[in-house]
Amino acid sequence: MVTRDITFVSGELTLQGTVHLPAESASRPGVVLVHGSGQGLGSQFRAEAEAFANAGIATLVYDKRTTGYSSTGRDYSLLAGDALAAVRALAAQPGVDPAKVGLWGFSEGGWVAPLAASRSADVAFVVTVGANGLTPSRQQAWATESYLRRHGITGSMLKAIADTGMRQIVAAGLFPEAHYDTVPVLERVRQPVLAIWGELDRLTPPGESLDIFRQAFERSGNKRCTLRTLPGAEHAAHLTTDGYDRLPEFAPGYLDLVTSWITDGATGATTDPPAHQDVRSKPVAGVAWWESGPAQIGALALFVVAFAVGGVRGPGRWGARFGLAAVLGWAGYFFKLTTTENPALGPVVGGRSVPWLVLQLLSAGVPAATVLTVLRGRGTRTGLRIRLLTFAGAAFVPWASYWGLLKR
Repeated sequence: MVTRDITFVSGELTLQGTVHLPAESASRPGVVLVHGSGQGLGSQFRAEAEAFANAGIATLVYDKRTTGYSSTGRDYSLLAGDALAAVRALAAQPGVDPAKVGLWGFSEGGWVAPLAASRSADVAFVVTVGANGLTPSRQQAWATESYLRRHGITGSMLKAIADTGMRQIVAAGLFPEAHYDTVPVLERVRQPVLAIWGELDRLTPPGESLDIFRQAFERSGNKRCTLRTLPGAEHAAHLTTDGYDRLPEFAPGYLDLVTSWITDGATGATTDPPAHQDVRSKPVAGVAWWESGPAQIGALALFVVAFAVGGVRGPGRWGARFGLAAVLGWAGYFFKLTTTENPALGPVVGGRSVPWLVLQLLSAGVPAATVLTVLRGRGTRTGLRIRLLTFAGAAFVPWASYWGLLKR
């Protein structure tokens, strides 16, 4: 195997990549590796690139764009354009058969690679690993719920994070390409496809995705598709003990499956049974006006101001202190749970983590303290601070119930 660093142009960007070539100079098939989500360097797929090249396949890995791609904003059309530019760059390399260059897409690349293939006959075939048949938001909601359930989370905390929280994030426009639908794209793909899922994939619903791919290809009449499930494999086709850890070794047969399928001319049409899923995905519903982002921000602003002022002194200060701690604690904990991949939950009691239980105890103290404040103030003139605190305490009850802080 030999390596060669190259650059190629995609739109207004110049991207950098590395070609891994078999040592022989004969005309070889080629494959471009398309990243999953995140800021990806081509070196992340060095193991795959070397394995493919040693099997006689010219392989290009390239650094993912940073312009126009972030955690809150991305465009799969742009990424598909980059993949097509990479296909053209690899096809132009000495020793590569330009008629046999295809795409390999991992995870998010499983949305991008079929989109690129649907746009250009320059793509000879498509391989996907851990691809999604669902929309990105529905997939993420499933992955979050699966993770929480596996760690014993149920009830109010599960609904608040995996359901209510995801709906809020999507409605706020913070989830990029949230509603991207890959089904019409799959129906336009005419090239041979090899789609692979790990049996223990915890990021992509493997059973549902395989079924969606199969149905899309049946509708389109594409009969050159092989859909496989790898036993004991996780999202990236590595061995795993539970789907969440990633062992160094690839799942047995994975590399041979991909390389032999490509070198044999991307032929075959077989479908494995879909993998079992403990949890089925659900659509991510929209939000009503009363639970919208502006309503949530307004409620938080009211609570912070009222509880901060009311907690200084005088009647109602304990309710204000409970409320301020509950609101700020909830904001920080919710941010941690929704922005950290596989966050540490610690001990779980009664289907809730200990921090969530503490937030619930603080929340329960707010209405109780508010009632006592009202009772103590009966028959006396109350100032603006107490009236504001009482109003915030009353408004806190439906808000905390919505977020599961006053529910089992």
